[in-house]
Amino acid sequence: MALFEPRKVSDIHATRVLSLDSNGRILDWISWQDAVCLYVRDAVSWTLGNPCLTIHGGTSRETGEQSTLDLHPIVASRGHARLHAVDPAPALTNAALFARDRMLCLYCGEHFSRGELTRDHVVPLSKGGRDSWENVVSACLACNIRKGSHTPQQASMPLLAVPYRPSWVEHLILSNRNILADQMEFLMNHLPKNRRRMQA
Repeated sequence: MALFEPRKVSDIHATRVLSLDSNGRILDWISWQDAVCLYVRDAVSWTLGNPCLTIHGGTSRETGEQSTLDLHPIVASRGHARLHAVDPAPALTNAALFARDRMLCLYCGEHFSRGELTRDHVVPLSKGGRDSWENVVSACLACNIRKGSHTPQQASMPLLAVPYRPSWVEHLILSNRNILADQMEFLMNHLPKNRRRMQA
């Protein structure tokens, strides 16, 4: 098996492949290395979109030609079929939360950098609130301190949007800043029909 090396480092860092199971259900983003492994093991069931990245491998002793492998933006793998079409819950991380809330403080409405935002519990943990998607919002430090251990109503700080758990597809869109056109079209066609829109 030839050792594959990236042709352009910038392409490698910017491009992720969308992985599907053999039934076309969306799994996750995978690295170019993981995608290459699927191709080399002949574990690719089918692909979508035009090739997005060419990986160059070793040189053949017999022909003197260098091997290449064209990676597609969407790859369905054999043997990874999910029996039930369950929408997995995205992990609640600050990065995912801030992306969901579009880097806005949902109290004052101002844009902030990731380092300037905090996770605020709408119903504070001290009052029985949970650390869940439906009970957390992005807040700047000043608003978080001002709200303290109160609810928004008690602090007279109304929320600009209702917190919600993003679908797995929304999470994938929010977690990748370099989505290719073929990938975005595929993901947009798989968004829940009744998804909530941020109002901020």
